[in-house]
Amino acid sequence: MLGPFLSRNWIGSVDTYSESDIVMVGLPFDGTCSYRPGSRFAPERLRLASWGLEDYSPTYDKHLDETKFYDAGELEFPLGNTEKTLSLIESNASHIFNDNKKYLGIGGEHLVTFPAVKACKEKYGNLGIIHFDAHTDLREDYLGEKLSHASVMRRIGEIVGFENIKQIGIRSGLKEEFDLMKEYNTLVKDKKDIEVLRGKKIFLTIDVDVLDPSVMPGTGTPEPDGLLYRELAEWIYYLKDFDIVGADIVELAPDYDKSEVSTAVVTKIIRDVLMIM
Repeated sequence: MLGPFLSRNWIGSVDTYSESDIVMVGLPFDGTCSYRPGSRFAPERLRLASWGLEDYSPTYDKHLDETKFYDAGELEFPLGNTEKTLSLIESNASHIFNDNKKYLGIGGEHLVTFPAVKACKEKYGNLGIIHFDAHTDLREDYLGEKLSHASVMRRIGEIVGFENIKQIGIRSGLKEEFDLMKEYNTLVKDKKDIEVLRGKKIFLTIDVDVLDPSVMPGTGTPEPDGLLYRELAEWIYYLKDFDIVGADIVELAPDYDKSEVSTAVVTKIIRDVLMIM
């Protein structure tokens, strides 16, 4: 073939899985979305938007290609089959972890975090979870469904222990969920509150609705009074010395922000997370 051809992979991705330290996996699933669907379209749109980024981060004094990440593309999910979708995510994440690589999921809705954490827990055992979100996600079920983006942290707590979860930016949920956070002291108010997780392997999950809707209108469940981008970026920078073995960034629904600013913001969050992994 002649060419040159434009790449649809994330900017800075290495060419092969074997040469990577981090594997990026697109997770186009929003099957349990309870308000505004559309996060399934985020992974593809983020790849295209990534070419608007500089690959150099002055904050970390590092280029993306120094992170040695491989964009594996998007998993193909069976429409309407949540359990099989979760099984596919878990088996792929397990493959990545068992190859002693780090996992970076790009959602999609927040339920996609659960199978990745299951795989990570199976590999590493002593696992801590750092969770950025507007919502508690600690419901026992949502409309009778235990596998839901509204109950994802409840399911995760059942396998890692709620005492191993720290939650940042939470401002919406049921009273029972806030009671559960108080019982296990999961809600973080200051950076020192996450020091108890230092020394553990860490899975970092960022629901982008942790950001204020003035910054992030392109999400399924926007919630006022959120973080500004600079505040989230400072949190991510603080985590650079933690042992992060897995991460995901979820809940961008790009079509609710026709300016595409939300998508641009999330590409930079992804770049920041790659820099600390």
